[in-house]
Amino acid sequence: MSAAEGLHIVVMGVSGCGKSSVGKALAAELGIEYKDGDELHPQENIDKMASGQALDDDDRAWWLVQVGKWLRDRPSGVIACSALKRSYRDLLRTKCPGTVFVHLHGDYDLLLSRMKAREDHFMPSTLLDSQFATLEPLEDDEDGKVFDVAHTISELAAQSAEWVRNK
Repeated sequence: MSAAEGLHIVVMGVSGCGKSSVGKALAAELGIEYKDGDELHPQENIDKMASGQALDDDDRAWWLVQVGKWLRDRPSGVIACSALKRSYRDLLRTKCPGTVFVHLHGDYDLLLSRMKAREDHFMPSTLLDSQFATLEPLEDDEDGKVFDVAHTISELAAQSAEWVRNK
């Protein structure tokens, strides 16, 4: 068994924190498969967010099941998924027990500036407030760690890979 086998990692956080970029770099660092969880959203969710409306729990339910199944159905993997609430993370863990969470967190103004600079994403910067309002930080009994997005993508990937390897 390789050192990376059996790793199921969710790179989580609010929009603009770098989930996709760090997730790709982390997966490459560990030599395992990566998936952007946004690719699993039904078109209705994407349309709703693109129009400036926040998703509710009902909107997210089917999507979260798909994220959990994606993790479960491979020997190892990294997926970018906001996983903003404890109940969302609990659902992911029911689909794929042993899932760990890399929580990318940072300053609101930094994240807002990153969102405004993006040109190729459906999520408007106006939804950042709702994301912060929804966010429930990792609790002590959850298998995860918070990483500061003030670091570069490569630094975050290296830090989170070291944390995962040393668990």
